[in-house]
Formats: sequence, C-alpha cells, structure tokens
Amino acid sequence: MDNLLFLVHRIPYPPNKGDKIRSFHFLKYLSQHFNIYLGAFIDEAEDVAYIDKVKEYCVDVKLISINPKVRTLISAKGLLMGSSLSVPYYDVKDMHTWVEGVIHQQRITKAFVFSSVMSQFVMQYENMAITADFVDIDSDKWRQYAEKKPWPISWVYKREAERLFEYEKEVANRVENVLFVSEADANLFKTLSPETSNKIEYVNNGVDIDFFTPSQSLSNPYKEGEMVLVFTGAMDYWANVDAVVWFVEKVLPKLRLLQQKVVFYIVGSNPTTQVEVLQKHDDVVVTGRVEDMRPYLQFANVAIAPLRIARGIQNKVLEAMAMGKPIVATPQAMEGIDACLEGVRVADKPKDFCEELVGMMAADSFIPANRDFVEAEFSWVENTNKLVSIINGKDIDK
Repeated sequence: MDNLLFLVHRIPYPPNKGDKIRSFHFLKYLSQHFNIYLGAFIDEAEDVAYIDKVKEYCVDVKLISINPKVRTLISAKGLLMGSSLSVPYYDVKDMHTWVEGVIHQQRITKAFVFSSVMSQFVMQYENMAITADFVDIDSDKWRQYAEKKPWPISWVYKREAERLFEYEKEVANRVENVLFVSEADANLFKTLSPETSNKIEYVNNGVDIDFFTPSQSLSNPYKEGEMVLVFTGAMDYWANVDAVVWFVEKVLPKLRLLQQKVVFYIVGSNPTTQVEVLQKHDDVVVTGRVEDMRPYLQFANVAIAPLRIARGIQNKVLEAMAMGKPIVATPQAMEGIDACLEGVRVADKPKDFCEELVGMMAADSFIPANRDFVEAEFSWVENTNKLVSIINGKDIDK
C-alpha cells in the first residue's frame, strides 16, 4: 500500500461531534487502502485517553496537545500580519518539524488534509499530491456569524471571513483536489472561486447505520409520560447555542400558548452559560455530556434542528433520521439533505416551526422511511470509496 500523510486539526476520536465523525470514518476506511501517517492536535484534555485507539489505524502518529486559550492569543498576530486568525492558531513548530521529517524519511508523496488550515504544513512540498477536505466553507460561516453579532465582534468576524476566504482560494490553487461535505457547498465554492472549479468535488458524510439503530437494549432516559423534543450537538458551538436559544425564546412560548405540554431536552457536551440558563424554564432540560446519544433520540417524540447558521451536512439530522425519528428543522439544517419525506418538516419562522411541531407530535414517533432514506443515500462505505479514488487521482463522475 502507498504511504499517506493524514493531517487533521483535531484528534479524530471519539466520533462525538461533526468534524470528528467525518475525520474518524475517513481515517478508518483510508487505513484499509494506505499506510497512514497521522498528524493531529488535541485540544481537549480528556481526548488524550483515545490516543491508543487512533494508533490502531496508523503506522505512525504525531499528536500535539494545544491550549485553546493560548492558541487564541497567538492567533491574534494575524491582526498584525493582515492574515486570517485561523491559520496562525494551528501554526505549531513541532508539527512542521514532524511533517518535514516523516515526508523525507518515508518518501511520502500523497497527503490528505482535513480542514483548510492544515494545508499550511504541506503546501511548500512541490512533489506532494494534496487532497484538501475543506468540509464546508469556513469563511462563509464567519460571514454568517458576523451578521448575527454586534460591533465590534462583527468587525472581527467579517474580517476573518474575508481573510480566510483568500487563504481558502490560495489552498485551492495549490492542491490537486478540494473536497466539501455537500454538493451545495461544492457548487457555492465553484461560484466564489471559478478558477479552481475543476478541482472541486464533494464527498457526503455517512451514518453508521449499525450503531444508530433502534434497540430494545437501550433504556428510556426520560420521565414517564413526557412529550419530548430533543436537540443534540456540542453545546459550546455557537451555531448550536444560537439554535436552542432561538427555539426557547421564539418557539416554545407559542407551544405553551397552544397548551402543548412538551419538555425540550438539550443533549450535548460543554453547555455554555447561555445554554445552562435556559433551564430557568420548567420545560427545558440541559443534560451536558452523555455517554450515549442514542437513547435520547430513540425515546424522544420529535428531533428538532432549528439551526439558523449552518454549512455542509448536519450529522445530528442524519443520526436522528437513522433512529427513525420525525424531524422538524430549518432550511439551513437540511442543506445537502434532499429528503422529501412525510417524516421531515422544514420551517424557518417561529409560527411555522411551531405548527409543524404540533403536527409531528401527533404522528408516530418512529418513521421507518426516515431510516430507509439515510441507509440508501448516506453510506460511509460508498462515500469513502469515492474518497480513495479521488486521492489516487482516478477520474470520477462529476
């Protein structure tokens, strides 16, 4: 097998949040086709426990622990240099040294880079064939953040959107392939950077159907008789925070006026203070980190995804659908998931979202068609086979 340098901004395990789900499955399947040399950062202390798990898929690994607060201060030098803040955040000398050494020692000529900012470690090597997985258009997320925030933070975010986009274009011009998580993101980037359109492709996320399946062995985490609406996700991620705050402030009051007795469960790690205070409402529960998300999905009546800021494909939606849950989501949350199903309702105004929820709560809480859809359309095996072909430089159907 050929050697492959695999660089990722965050250790690809455990697969408990969006980027880690994608990077782990890519690592897992690519290890069946390449000898993997993995370089990654660890930004959460508890993830040190998973180093041995990651090593199972690799010939060699370089995992560097970073302190997010310190790296944020270091990234501020981008303001002085006129560059993106995201790139210096990950500009770590030890990683540059390891990459240079392993490339020369192992004569590596292929690299897979997960997140555009990791391209800084390999772009200078002329003989390196690089596939860069941007996942989604990070610069556009910063643009969306800027629109939602007050000045002066809006200025910082707007600047980051502009500078990061320039860097994304620079990377796209250098590498052989640029990947996105959805066709919509790929097409948008082609429009924004037409000179690199021939390099752009998309590889959808998948769902572990065997894991995300309704099971009698799972125990109901809810109180008896509760009508449960559930939102899942990392609760220190601002788009998720914005989503649940919007739902509690704009939609839940309308449900209460209709005398709909529901309990809204916010399930996910690291809830911010802004999320925690939502529990002042008797019908809101914030769980924090849970060992297994599946029971919270299986025994909920409806899964919701009220995201107002989003790019790419939302794993939370795919996982809920794999568990057969009815879904009510905003258009942003459904981007890249073309599901015209009775078990999926889309609304973006509070009144409409409320009405769709009322309809879904009256329906069956298990909808086989939702599971059938993701099983047919979002297979990790099929998607990673496409990834292998792209890395190997084989022509694929555009």
